[in-house]
Amino acid sequence: MTTLRDSQAVSSPIKLPRALPSTVPRLTRASAPLTQEVAVLDEFGATRRISIPAERALTVFVDKRELVTLMTLGASPELLVLGYLRNQRLVESVGQIESITVDWEVQAAAVKTRAGIERFDEKTARRVVTTGCGQGTVFGDMMSDLASIMLPPADDPAARISQLALYGLLDAMRLQESTYKSAGSVHGCALFRQDELLTFVEDVGRHNAIDTIAGWMWMNGVSGGDKIFYTTGRLTSEMVIKSAQMGVPIIVSRSGITQMGHELATRLGLALFGRAMNRHFICYSGFARFDAQPEPAKVLPVAAR
Repeated sequence: MTTLRDSQAVSSPIKLPRALPSTVPRLTRASAPLTQEVAVLDEFGATRRISIPAERALTVFVDKRELVTLMTLGASPELLVLGYLRNQRLVESVGQIESITVDWEVQAAAVKTRAGIERFDEKTARRVVTTGCGQGTVFGDMMSDLASIMLPPADDPAARISQLALYGLLDAMRLQESTYKSAGSVHGCALFRQDELLTFVEDVGRHNAIDTIAGWMWMNGVSGGDKIFYTTGRLTSEMVIKSAQMGVPIIVSRSGITQMGHELATRLGLALFGRAMNRHFICYSGFARFDAQPEPAKVLPVAAR
């Protein structure tokens, strides 16, 4: 069995920041092809072959009990499962998990814990269908633990971003090779330290991509206080809560924001940037975390006014 200790993760070059403790779970390396070629007919009557994203069902079993079925590309399924358990608040520490084994022949992920999950039935009894692509699921009350989330203060230099660093981040994403560029129909998420790209993940849903990043952070002991989370998807309540649970105080999106996402970010003190591409963006909340360097206003010619 090959584990994450022996190699890098799949979606982008991932840096292992330090030697991993012996208490991290053993992970298989069951990555799957991200795209598939199909024959298509275009508007000119021409037949050609193009790549489309793969999509697979992965049923997660925890201590032989079925938990959920995730629809995923299958790039880093073990990290996806680990991050899912973390962001669903079903486990409190990475040390609770002994192993995660993914077998694509049976489309299943077997999670073995060290001592079981306390109050498993109670924690999984209530399900909320979210706005995630393909309809994500959140167990329990999403709002119940908000009071326990503590983000670094806005005056912490590591928990802020300048306009120049934001431009650098967006430029790094523009240059990033991706399944989206070759096949479309996927969401991408990334973790940055200022404008330094640490890891990049794509999946059929943005909630899967953020869970995979959460799993990577947990496996490698990476904290979120000085990090920035980027997503191509919209900033819904689910994305805001997951980012906050990961300890990340700044979120940047290529898309927009929902009313509930905005309310939660304001309440938690997150800086949210949306409609962010090239040198354009909107800062929706958390202005105190942003060191703005405004662009000169464009003056229209008299005839155009």
